[in-house]
Amino acid sequence: MSSTEQPTEQLYAAREPIFPKRVSGKFRSLKWGLMIFTLGIYYLTPWIRWDRGPAMPDQAVLVDLANRRFFMFWIEIWPHEFYFVAGLLIMAGLGLFLFTSALGRVWCGYACPQTVWTDLFILVERWIEGDRNKRIRLWKQDWSVKKVRLRLTKYIVWALIALATGGAWVFYFTDAPTLLVDLFTLNAHPISYTTIFVMAAVTMLFGGFAREQICIYMCPWPRIQAAMMDEDTLTVAYRDWRGEPRGKHRKKEGADQLGDCIDCNACVNVCPMGIDIRDGQQLACITCALCIDACDDIMAKVGKPRGLIDYMALTDEPRERAGETPKSIWKHIFRLRTIMYTTLWSLVGIGLVVALFMRSDIDLTVRPERNPVYVVLSDGSIRNTYEIRLRNKHGDDRPFRISVVGDPTLRLEVEGSPYPTVTVPADSMKIQRVYVIAPRGSDPAQLERTQMRIWVEDNSNGDRAFEDTVFNGKAQ
Repeated sequence: MSSTEQPTEQLYAAREPIFPKRVSGKFRSLKWGLMIFTLGIYYLTPWIRWDRGPAMPDQAVLVDLANRRFFMFWIEIWPHEFYFVAGLLIMAGLGLFLFTSALGRVWCGYACPQTVWTDLFILVERWIEGDRNKRIRLWKQDWSVKKVRLRLTKYIVWALIALATGGAWVFYFTDAPTLLVDLFTLNAHPISYTTIFVMAAVTMLFGGFAREQICIYMCPWPRIQAAMMDEDTLTVAYRDWRGEPRGKHRKKEGADQLGDCIDCNACVNVCPMGIDIRDGQQLACITCALCIDACDDIMAKVGKPRGLIDYMALTDEPRERAGETPKSIWKHIFRLRTIMYTTLWSLVGIGLVVALFMRSDIDLTVRPERNPVYVVLSDGSIRNTYEIRLRNKHGDDRPFRISVVGDPTLRLEVEGSPYPTVTVPADSMKIQRVYVIAPRGSDPAQLERTQMRIWVEDNSNGDRAFEDTVFNGKAQ
């Protein structure tokens, strides 16, 4: 390369293995608790039973792709009610904005699936290969029988966790106990096996091998979160005005001029992202706070105050440098931005709850047939044809009575039946054709665009639903 050429900056750095050290403390305990809680929800939810009648699997949470429906305990979301799903997604987004604005990347550090499964895989790795120093030595040493045995054991346990993860995913889409038997007897659909192995491969790659690379290079949230944060956001930071200048030797001359940081690298050794929080805020930091636990432990051992690394806001720095008391945590959390996010989140949630309790267990949509718009029968009467979609959200078959109100001269007939009653199977939709007929001699002016309402009544409990439509045609 000539002297005039500039070195090309690399956009991607080859991964350097990271071996986080085991640490204990309140934030590590919180992460363990959330990991157990979230993994428990994911793996156990498909096995919760819920009586849904003879037509559906007795599963509390079920995604019915064939009929494009979603069941969650007593809640059923049908295709025409997609606004509930949209509302939940909006609430999830606002919740993410709220927590990020208040506490930084707390989602990334504690509840993100990538973080949870990576923690689980690191736990297995530490259990089999040992803590940080042992894992580093194992990584550097030549291949031996012991190294092969430990690696294979680790990979096998990882693979079992990954298969359980993929298996739990497909259990949400059908009856879990039935599918489990079919999987082991090789009677399940090939799509089930394909989905499980794809999910397992992704889980093992992301949690076992890529790890922090996913957060740094693939996840868009680190780039977006800056817009959600401001100078009052609480996030993990190093009090450099208290820790610098750092130094290990405390008994040599000039030691009284050193800060509290003894440069032990405990905060670096426990970091799952392999960064040094003392270098300031970084895109790779997921705010897991394990460095706080590690530093507090060291400070307690050397007789220094805890909190050299802690949750703090930028607005606290000048106050602390001047020896003043920083603002309380609650003043950082409850401010205009977070109150706004909380208000919007609550309004969307309240709206969804109100809509959920206001909806009926029966529903209908009416579609007039336009070709032809009307038919003149042999007796001179005018007939319009309508296609009605009847939805029965109950767990048993229900008889629905169909009627029309508006012009008293109009009458309704159900195709294929002398009676105006139609039986709709449990948890299903039925398409029923009906005829609305105006007798000969009706007023042409009223018949041209006659407003009417089609009612459906559940004969079992009296629930009713309606939809307005029009009658078209003119007298002969």
